[in-house]
Amino acid sequence: MHVTHNIPDTDTSECKTIQEILGRVGDKWSVLIVMKLAESPHRFNELKRVITGISQRMLTFTLRGLEREGLIERTVYDTVPPSVEYTLTELGLSIKEPVIMLGMWAVKNQHLIQHARENFDKRDKSRK
Repeated sequence: MHVTHNIPDTDTSECKTIQEILGRVGDKWSVLIVMKLAESPHRFNELKRVITGISQRMLTFTLRGLEREGLIERTVYDTVPPSVEYTLTELGLSIKEPVIMLGMWAVKNQHLIQHARENFDKRDKSRK
């Protein structure tokens, strides 16, 4: 089955919208955070522990961006010390499936991508 999509022209407002939104939700940290929150709500330190390589500053920055876009919700509980939990909103849940599919595609094809990179780098060195 062949599915066709209307792809907007590069100078349309739809294209600008796509660029802005994907700039926020399409980066590596946002994808990993959405994948984790799709499993269950997480606290900040839980996310930091399970997302290898993310700094505290980048996690904070990315969570705030996702919250600003309406994709996640930050809930502060009145405990001592205060605890904060992050969950996907209804809007965030709507991108759950495509984000998980993208992550699965990356894992499935990582060896092919690595092979293509190596071939490109070999060709690129010979051009210099």
